This record gives sequence, structure tokens and C-alpha cells, in this order.
Amino acid sequence: MIAQVIVDVPVSRTNRPFDYRVPGWLSPLIHVGSRVVVPFGPRKLQGYVIGITEDDGPEEALHRLKDVEQVMDDTPPLTPELLKMSEWMSRQYLCPWVTAVQAMLPAVLKGKAQKWLTASDLLDEETCSRSGLLWELYRKRQLPLAEVEKQFPDEFMLVPGWIHSGLLSTEYQVRDRITKKQQSFVRSLLTPQQLSESLASLSARAEQMRRVLEVFLQHPEQSFSVQTMRDEFGINRSALKGLEAKGWIAIEQVEIYRDPYANRRFQEKQKPDFTPLQLQVLEPIITSIKESSYASYLLHGVTGSGKTEVYLEAIEHTLMKGREAIFLVPEISLTPQMVERFKARFGADVAVLHSALSQGERYDEWRKIIRKEVKVVVGARSAIFAPFENVGLIVIDEEHESSYKQEETPRYHAREVALWRAKENNAVLLMGSATPALETYALATRGRYTLLKMPDRVGNRPMPQVHVVDMREELHSENRSMFSRLLHEMIADRLKKQEQMVIFLNRRGFSTFVMCRSCGYTMRCVHCDISLTYHKSNHTARCHYCGYTIPQPSHCPECQSEHIRFFGTGTQKVEAELAKLFPGIRVIRMDVDTTSRKGSHEELLSKFRQGQGDVLLGTQMIAKGLDFPRVTLAGIIAADTSLHLPDFRAAEKTFQLLTQVGGRAGRHELEGDVVIQTYTPEHYSIQHATRHDYPAFYEDEMLQRRRTGYPPYFRLVLITFSHEEVPVVVRGAHVMGDFLRQKVAPTTILLGPVASPIARVKDRFRFQIMLKYRDEPNVAELLAQATAVFEEWNKQQKVLMTIDVDPYVLL
Repeated sequence: MIAQVIVDVPVSRTNRPFDYRVPGWLSPLIHVGSRVVVPFGPRKLQGYVIGITEDDGPEEALHRLKDVEQVMDDTPPLTPELLKMSEWMSRQYLCPWVTAVQAMLPAVLKGKAQKWLTASDLLDEETCSRSGLLWELYRKRQLPLAEVEKQFPDEFMLVPGWIHSGLLSTEYQVRDRITKKQQSFVRSLLTPQQLSESLASLSARAEQMRRVLEVFLQHPEQSFSVQTMRDEFGINRSALKGLEAKGWIAIEQVEIYRDPYANRRFQEKQKPDFTPLQLQVLEPIITSIKESSYASYLLHGVTGSGKTEVYLEAIEHTLMKGREAIFLVPEISLTPQMVERFKARFGADVAVLHSALSQGERYDEWRKIIRKEVKVVVGARSAIFAPFENVGLIVIDEEHESSYKQEETPRYHAREVALWRAKENNAVLLMGSATPALETYALATRGRYTLLKMPDRVGNRPMPQVHVVDMREELHSENRSMFSRLLHEMIADRLKKQEQMVIFLNRRGFSTFVMCRSCGYTMRCVHCDISLTYHKSNHTARCHYCGYTIPQPSHCPECQSEHIRFFGTGTQKVEAELAKLFPGIRVIRMDVDTTSRKGSHEELLSKFRQGQGDVLLGTQMIAKGLDFPRVTLAGIIAADTSLHLPDFRAAEKTFQLLTQVGGRAGRHELEGDVVIQTYTPEHYSIQHATRHDYPAFYEDEMLQRRRTGYPPYFRLVLITFSHEEVPVVVRGAHVMGDFLRQKVAPTTILLGPVASPIARVKDRFRFQIMLKYRDEPNVAELLAQATAVFEEWNKQQKVLMTIDVDPYVLL
């Protein structure tokens, strides 16, 4: 038996399967999709079986093959569908096949390949008595080489000599990173009659032992955790140990799941009465689910129109067909509120996958899926790789969200992967948004997706009234506050009425840059071409790209002037200004700085929902998916923040954010207001957002895209190069650019090489090439050829290159 294995060496020259002989004793254990340990050169590496051949071929050829050394799992973690998808992703996104595979699996399944130092039988007590390192190896027999270098730096140089003398040897090992949680459980070893007799034989003073036997008399077939015995029945461990010694009970270690929702009780909720609009859009979706045929839908519904209930009903019909459902939401929308709706509706059938879970919790949720213990997965981008084998429905909520695009290799878009998976499974793909991505809406108008519309809120509740404030006029009338007079009045009004507010600013920190007013010096990162942001809580200036942090100086480092000032506005500054203008106001701030601790996101939202805050102040994470009945005001401090970025999607992102933030107000019985503060009120993205007019925005933005040659009229590929030296990175970019310029179609536009908008990050200079094409049928093959030419040139240069197909971030 021969196994075709892709190994964990993610470079182009090893981006193919390698043949390995399967020893007879491993034959029953190995399957397509298995993780294995194989020798590769002098090392041992983790690999993945992508094929198995029963015919061994000529004896001579078989003899030259190396053996598979270990199968790492009882059940293969990769289904045939996921393997097929990983091969497609490798071609589509020009990444190593093994990298696509690893993106589909929990991080703990990436085994750690390490070089280990091993003690031989020649090492005895006398020999090792003179060396701390040898003594440690004598005791433990094996240590990782990296750990030896760190712990015994003075003796590390002696290791080669000890290896040469035969005292030590080295070998590569792949160690699994999986840890499984276990808990002590107690079960009775006696029949009910024996329990009664044993209870009668115990003295009255053995009160705790008697209580244990009484518990098992009432529940003869049940086992209890030691913790339950202690917490619910008041039984201590010594009583349990005493009964175990008598042979009456057994205390066993049982594997349990790490469940982040174990202590939560989700109350089942009655399904609401559907509105005529909801019933109208559900009809074709349910028909496609019942027919088990591929179909794709774009549900364009305003904020508060009841899209989530449509999703839940579609999932219910999918489960009734005996199939499985994947529900994708942006990471920032995956709130406890959202999880609660799904758990209340589908109970134990739901697994949840998102970044706030520990690696162990994610692994356990993933195991529930692969063991077929759940039928619904709710999660962020990577949940699209849930190892289901009978997917009937994939839902993408807020489909326009940029977080569905991964910014590290493999640079996939979850929407494209979902489309592939829906076609592969004859499943339904349902995408929903109040502000669909322009490319998605364009495809829907051309018939690639069926367009469904929900233009009204549930219960015919009115959309919030939008007020646009021109901040230039505020300045002319001597108002230099970050709050316009209108927003100030409305905040005061809500405080008086004891209603709640959401205030949005897409900048964290206290100020966006620090400058000396005497000499003009601006504090910048020493590693990146970016200004440092001042954070008041710990009086530091920090780079939000590489994390470089310095204490905030009291004098200018250049001219020693005391006139060093903070410019721009961050969430911390808004919080301080609110406290100054409205003494006693209760502000709950949500940004990366306040939600970095596990559980803090849920904790802050819970406080706000319980009325412990007047204002929820935050960045992008408060713009989506939140639904609070008492929120009647949404304030947007600086609508222009995203409008003037060097990004062709700037107007689209601005329109989406304004619409989504505005949608947080007046979603229930109380009517809402939205205040948009801007220095460019005449811009069409702001004008259309005030009227909640997506079709009008779509028309205007499509004109701009056609004129400038951007998606959906052209597709893009962004190729980025980086190196510590400018001449080297420029040469590398030209090698790639010159090859492509000779090969692309006449209609294809090649821009660059030019310096990236952020020209230096982490001490590496960055240049880029952009490919804009309409008719380039073999673009993946062309880029693969260009990559081969570049890598041949790059053997000695060490220039890093990334290729991003359909990029979302152009900085």
C-alpha cells in the first residue's frame, strides 16, 4: 500500500504529494484525510494523506520509498469534500496546498516538529554528576534542543562533543498539541440490593459515606462527577476514597468537552408570527431546500426588517430534511445575543466557533461537528470549513463585511468558498445584508443570484430620522467641541428621558497622532511609516501595526519644547469629553483595548443591556448586529474617517458603516434619531445614507467604478513585495512586473511597481504591483509562471512576496 502525502513545508518546490510506503501494521489505521508523521530529508514532519494506492508497483521502486511512521488520529480530520476544496483553494488563491489544508483545521491539530536530544545507555550517574544538562537528561531521558539552548546556554557548546562520544543523540519528533479535558466521575459497583445491605452495615457516624450510598440507591444507573457530589450533595473526597477502598464505588477519569456555554441556560422562545414580507422571501428559499438543489439568494433587507428570523426558519427546514447548516456572521457580530437566539431555537444541535474561544474550546466544538453530534454551526469566517458531510444550507449574514476576507495566506473570501461548497453539495446559499457588497449586488442584478428584498422594518416601525451636521459651520459659529450643538442637545435629552445611546468613532486610543507645535515634529514608529497613537490609560504612544510602544514624553524629543499636543480624536478622548460635558454620565467603551480579555466583550454588552450604562461608545464592533430596545440615539462623531482613505471602496465602506450604525437606533417601540457629523455633507455616500437609499448609492458608486476601472467591472490581483533594503525589493518587484507585462492580455492593466501606501512595516520596505483584468482566463496559471520566475531570481535575496486575489486591503 502506498500513501500520497502532502507535507508541512509550505513552499512551492514541495507543493505536491510525495509517495510513502504504508507498513502492514498501519494499513487498518490509515485513510484518505489522515494526519500522519513521515520522514522528510533528515527531519520528521506532519503530513496529510490525499490518496492511497493499493497496488505497490515494482518491488525495486517500492524499496526506495520511506515508511509512514505514525497515524495521528483514530478518525481522519479531513473529509473527502474538504480535501477537494483545499486543492481548489490552492489553485484559486495561489497558496501551498498544505496551507489551505491547515486553514480548515483547529490550530491544535498542527503538530509541532522539533529536534530532541536523547540520552543513551552510556550516560550514567557518575558521568552526568559534573554537568547540570547531562543530569537533567539522565533524569528525563529526552529534552527539546531549543529548550536545552535556552536553559543551559553555557553547556550548549559541549553538546556536539557528547553526541560524537555516543552519550547523546538527536532525532526529529512530531508531538501533538492536543489536550483533552478530563473530569473525575463516581459510579456504583453494587446492585440495588447490595447497596441496601452496605448502607445497613455502615455506622451512623459514617454520615458522608451513607449519603453516597443513598444517592446511588435513588439513581442506581447514574454516575456523578466528584464536583457534583461535593456541590450538590455535600460529600467530601475522603468519603469517596473510603468507599472506593471498600470496592463499593469506582472513581474514573472521563473525557468531557470544554463548553464555554455549559453554565448558561437558554430559554426556548416561541417562533414569532411572520410578516407578509418574511413569508414572501421564505417561499423560494424553502422550495430550494426541499428540492435539495443548488440555489443562491441575496436577501437585501433594511436594518430591523427581520432577516435573522428568515435565517432561523430556513435552518429549521434544512434540519427537517436531515441535512446540516452553516451560519456565518462577522466576528464582531457574533455576540452572546446572537448565540442565545440559536441555542434557544436549536439547543444542543448547535456548535459555535469564534476567536474568543480558547484553542481547547474550539477543538472540542470542532469534535462535536466531526462526530456528528451537532447539525448547526454558527461561527465567523473559518466556520465555512466545518467538517459536515451533508451540508444543505449556508447562510452568510452581513455578507458585505470585509472580515470575511482573510488577510493571511491562504487569502480566501468566505463567500467564494461558500459558493463552491454550496454547488458541491447541491445546497442553498443565502446571503443577507442591509448594504450588500457592490460586486454581490451587481451579480444579483445580472441573475447569478436570486435577489430577494425586505424594504420595511418589522411592524412597520419607522426608520430612524437622520440629521446631518456640517462641522465646518459648527467651527464658523465658534463651536470647537467634538460634539455638534445638535448632538449635545440630543445626548442631554436622552439622559433626561433615561434612554440609551450608541456613539460611534472608528478610531481607538486618545488621539490619532502626537505633534510638537513649536517645531512640527510628529511622533512616528521607528519600524513603520505610521504615526504613533496616544493612549491615555497608560500614558503611552503606540503603533497599531507592529505594537511598538514608548512612554509619552513631556517634552519634544527634537527641540525640547513643552508644547507637545495630541491631535485627532480617539475613543478614549470621546469618553473623557463626555464625562466632562455630562457629569455622572455612564459610558461603556468598547474597542480593542477594552475587549482584549476573554469574556470582556460579553460582560460589557450585558452591562449595557441591563441598563448599567447610558452610552455605548465604540469602534466598528458596535456597528453590527446589536439590538437594544432602549437605544433611541446613534451618534457618528466623524463620518469622514473612512471616506478619505486611499481605497477604491472608501465610499462604499462609509455608506455601509453609516447605515449599519444608524440601524442600531429605534429598533423597537421607541423612535430613533441618528446624528451624522461630517466635513463633507455633500458627498453622495453620506447623502444616500441619510435617506437609507441603497439603490441610489449603488447607481452613483457603479458610475465611479466604471470610470476608474475597479470591481465589479475589473477584477484585481495585488502583489506585494517586502525587504529590509529598498534597492533589493524594487529589483524583485520589477522581475515579477516585467514578466507579467510581456504575458498579460492587451485589455489587462498592470500598475506599478510602486511603493505601498504604507511604505514600511516592521522595518521592511514595501512595494506593490496591481493587476486589473476583465478577460484573463488563465490568470492563476499566469501568476504561477511569474512566481516561478521570481523565485528563481529570489533564491539568494530573501524578498517576501504575497499574492492577494480580489484584495480588500490595499494599504
